Amino acid sequence: MNPMQKAIAAVGGRTIAANLLGISYVAIRKMEEKGALPRTDYTGETNYAQTLANNSHGQISKEWLMDKANPKNLAA
Repeated sequence: MNPMQKAIAAVGGRTIAANLLGISYVAIRKMEEKGALPRTDYTGETNYAQTLANNSHGQISKEWLMDKANPKNLAA
């Protein structure tokens, strides 16, 4: 299970995650498939990691998700 799959499962699935973040189900699916947050979370344009952490019932933290779901880690 990649970090995004864990985060999405922690909030209750793709539909709930999409509603929490105000984005489409398809966008959530793509993040889940890539296993990474979008670049915008690292430039401060979005705050998806914080929102997912806040709604994960303590299963994940923003810091953990930002570290593990960093798109730069996928290039290796």
